[in-house]
Amino acid sequence: MASSSCFLLIALVALASWQAIASDPSPLQDFCVADNSSHVLVNGFVCKDPKDVKAEDFFLAAKLNMPRDTKINKAGSNVTLINVMRIPGLNTLGISLARIDYAPLGENPPHTHPRATEILTVLEGTLYVGFVTSNPENKFLSKVLNKGDVFVFPEGLIHFQFNPNPYKPAVAIAALSSQNPGAITIANAVFGSKPAISDDVLAKAFQVDKKTVDWLQAQFWANNHN
Repeated sequence: MASSSCFLLIALVALASWQAIASDPSPLQDFCVADNSSHVLVNGFVCKDPKDVKAEDFFLAAKLNMPRDTKINKAGSNVTLINVMRIPGLNTLGISLARIDYAPLGENPPHTHPRATEILTVLEGTLYVGFVTSNPENKFLSKVLNKGDVFVFPEGLIHFQFNPNPYKPAVAIAALSSQNPGAITIANAVFGSKPAISDDVLAKAFQVDKKTVDWLQAQFWANNHN
C-alpha cells in the first residue's frame, strides 16, 4: 500500500512538473534581455549582460494608435505583432501583444498559436469570433463581440476573427501568453507550403478531386502578420 501511495505521489509531481514547463519558462532573475548578437542557440534567447541593459531594451515606438493598411492581402486584415523580436526585454517574460486591423468584411483567417493562449479586446467595430476544440468533439464555440468586449482563445486551438460589417472597419488588441507565440494560418500551411504537399494527400484528406487541390495550391496565400 505504501509503495502504491509513493508511486501515485511521484506521478502527480511529474504531471505538475510537466504542466509547469508546458509554456514559456519563468524567469530566474529580474529580466533576461535578449542578446540578438549572440550566435549561441538556446530555447529562447541568450541574456545580454545586465550591465549593458538600457531602457530602450524594454521600449518600442510601435505607433499602435495608428491604423494599419488592410488592403495588402486578400484576407483584409493586418496583424502587428509586438514580440521578443521587436522588444528584447520581453525575453523570458512570457507575454506579447498584437494590434489587429480588419477591413469591412475582413478577417483574420483560421489559425493557431502553438505556444500561447490569446485574450482579445475589441477597440472599434464588431467582430464575429470563434474557435474549434480538439478531436474527436471538434466543438465550435463562437460569439459576436462589440466594442469593449473580451474573448479568450485557448492555446493551440484553431480560431478566427471576422468583421461582419460591410461598411466599417474594426480594430482589436490581443495579449498572448508567450514572448514568441507563433502563428500557423491553416490555409497557408496546407495549401501554400514549400515544397507543396502532395495533391494525392490533400485530395484524400479533404475528399475532393486533385484539380480542386491544384487550384487551391496555385493561389497566392499572403501572410497578414507583420
